[in-house]
Amino acid sequence: MKIKVLGIPFDSNSSFLRGPYLAPARIRLMATEGSANNYTEEGKEIIAGQDYQDLGDLSFSSQDPQKAYEQIKSAVSEAIADGSKLLSLGGDHSIAYPVIEAYALKYGPLHALQLDAHGDLYENFGDNPYSHASPFARLLEKGLLKSLTQVGIRTLTQHQREQAAKYKVNIIEMKDFTMDFISALERPLYISLDIDVLDPAFAPGISHYEPGGMSSRQLLDILLAIKLPIIGADLVEYNPIRDYHDMTAMVAFKLMKELIAKMK
Repeated sequence: MKIKVLGIPFDSNSSFLRGPYLAPARIRLMATEGSANNYTEEGKEIIAGQDYQDLGDLSFSSQDPQKAYEQIKSAVSEAIADGSKLLSLGGDHSIAYPVIEAYALKYGPLHALQLDAHGDLYENFGDNPYSHASPFARLLEKGLLKSLTQVGIRTLTQHQREQAAKYKVNIIEMKDFTMDFISALERPLYISLDIDVLDPAFAPGISHYEPGGMSSRQLLDILLAIKLPIIGADLVEYNPIRDYHDMTAMVAFKLMKELIAKMK
């Protein structure tokens, strides 16, 4: 089965800082200008044009949230129409809404694993239904997820706790973190990886600093421990403007390799 990578450089639904629109190009650059090779931790070499097809980046003629939502959903639907698996490089986390919806329209409701500092469950955030604070609320409202497991969360408001209870979201807050959730994951599994699940010490190139997060090692161990087939994934919220000597770009590049390997 073919694996494709699509850059979605859109961050107009960010509530705090702009910058994630620069992420796809910077992540790719690490393949040639970074310090690492193309091998994963399990010894798989991941090469563009051989192990995955790089579709390049979407070009947005408008920053209008609804138009971007429709464009992303259409592009993803086209990319997976032939049965390919897709890794989407954001952009902010709002891209997960149209990406996962496109998947669900093809395969039916999915099981999703969200690795994140934030719940992204707001019913209404800033009167923008497409906000990066709300993608999973939209997906759950539409019945596009069979289940949602959130891991690494450390910013839940009372409203988000109520939303989680309403939609029966399985939340493993970072303060209660164990690996036990992995055995309960089900297929078809989609992974949505917000890089701010990591503690800012490991990923300074993010818009929202939330202390008390995972180490890079913990996150990699989660990915390595998942034995279910992965139907698709996104990697979001890397902000190159806030990065330090491409430190977070290198983390994102490593995560990109590991996610592609998981989808093979």
